[in-house]
Amino acid sequence: MTELNYHHLRYFQTVAHEGNLTRAAAQLNVSQSAVSTQIRQLEERLGQALFERRGRALYLTEAGRIALDHADSIFATGRELIATLQQSGEQRQALRVGSLATLSRNFQLAFLRPVLGRPDVEVILRSGSAGELFSALSALHLDLVLTNQPPPADALTSFVVQRLDEQTLSLIGVPELCPPDLTLPERFSRSALILPTAASGLRMGFDALVDRLGVRPQIVAEVDDMAMMRLLAREGIGLAVMPPIVVRDELASGALVESAQLSNLTETFYGVTVERRFPNPLLAELMQERP
Repeated sequence: MTELNYHHLRYFQTVAHEGNLTRAAAQLNVSQSAVSTQIRQLEERLGQALFERRGRALYLTEAGRIALDHADSIFATGRELIATLQQSGEQRQALRVGSLATLSRNFQLAFLRPVLGRPDVEVILRSGSAGELFSALSALHLDLVLTNQPPPADALTSFVVQRLDEQTLSLIGVPELCPPDLTLPERFSRSALILPTAASGLRMGFDALVDRLGVRPQIVAEVDDMAMMRLLAREGIGLAVMPPIVVRDELASGALVESAQLSNLTETFYGVTVERRFPNPLLAELMQERP
């Protein structure tokens, strides 16, 4: 029986994580044709196609996902062996995290803080749209996706969704826009508002709230990026509807204040993974104490 060629397996692992022949070839310092040849020989040895091409992108087949799980485990074991015998301490482990581009940076930082700065961990962050991130997760290019939009129930890949946190929304602005002793309908009626866009689940809840209160708010901006909403609030453009964690530092310094809490409106944060035979152990470490 012919033994497995681990050189071929290394090339495959690199392409699988990069999702692109050009980037993989550059990382391996070889030509694209050399990478393609190695992958083809591995597929012939295994008797299975490991990739399917969609446009210019490469996606793992089911056999490819199984092979990548084994490849990651094999090479992680090899690195551990070298580190142990050379007494060089723990091998640095990569954690590949995707985050919705519009998600609060403060939330991301708070979630990742336990592993940031650790000498044995390298955190690789990628932002993008929900579709891009869930596609990368299903192809095993990411270990985890942080989002406030859980994947659709009819997704082809069986995602594992865990609730990480929930934040009550507030009306937040500069102190001069937040006089005391006003009712919530009065605040909505008298202030210009910075709102999430109509496509957001947060916006649908807000629209239902103002309908119940019978008010017609003045909307000065609709924004799908929490970082931009934070900047507009700091500039005094209006009162922003957002989770307080987005402007945690400004609230602590007094640059911004909470005009009112919107107790019926919440934003939920999720961590999304996929089932793997050899999951990244850092995920369990980050999420083990989550509700």
